[in-house]
Amino acid sequence: MYQFSYSEVQTDSVADARDRERQLLSRSIDLLSSAREKGPRSVQAAEAVHFLTRIWTVFIQDLGSAENELPGELRANLISIGLWLLREAEQVRQGNSDNFEGLIEVSQIIRDGIQ
Repeated sequence: MYQFSYSEVQTDSVADARDRERQLLSRSIDLLSSAREKGPRSVQAAEAVHFLTRIWTVFIQDLGSAENELPGELRANLISIGLWLLREAEQVRQGNSDNFEGLIEVSQIIRDGIQ
């Protein structure tokens, strides 16, 4: 019987978590792309903004946690980016912006940077 070492299990858990984060960001990007095509007053826009808000609220909470092992400066930068995304998404929700492109581009950069 093969025994997993703690470090192997922990590495797999981190890799799995990163993969889930990439998947969530990819789903958000897909929703934002659909919303961009349908317009800021569409059902797709409401769904995209709601999804983005939910995932970034969780990401920001995790990044602010003392248990998060990312370097402090990186965590602070990601929190700042997340707050910008939340503010911009709120502007879209309120009808003051249609900046889906900015939301998509920043989300792609973050997704592609997850290793």
